[in-house]
Amino acid sequence: MKCFCSHPQAKNFGLLMLRLAVGVVFIYHGWLKLSDIGSTTIFFENQGIPLAMIMAWVVALIEFVGGLAMLVGVWVRTVSLLLALVMIVALLTVHTGAPYAAAELPIVLLGATLAIHGIGAGDWRLTAKECVCEMKK
Repeated sequence: MKCFCSHPQAKNFGLLMLRLAVGVVFIYHGWLKLSDIGSTTIFFENQGIPLAMIMAWVVALIEFVGGLAMLVGVWVRTVSLLLALVMIVALLTVHTGAPYAAAELPIVLLGATLAIHGIGAGDWRLTAKECVCEMKK
């Protein structure tokens, strides 16, 4: 029986595709919030989120800038945790009690950001080193 071994760069390709998909989704949703921050603030107020105006800006910037960072592979471990936190809050506030279909995207994005945090960005990223730990090797 012949064993199938993947290409040595398959992991890097997979991580790049995952980062691109996650990055594009967060850039899009962050831009939607930033481009109409007034409506985003009202939505946050209606959801009972404290300091709605500040939190609207914080979430919008985390999603937009975090999506860009994810796309190019900069600060990926830090950004992935911030994006995961945003998804946890979204699931606990906006999507609690909603139909499952409404929570599918945040659930997938939560899983993807946590996976990226655990595995890292891969070798195909803008920065040479992902964290201080890699520099000690």
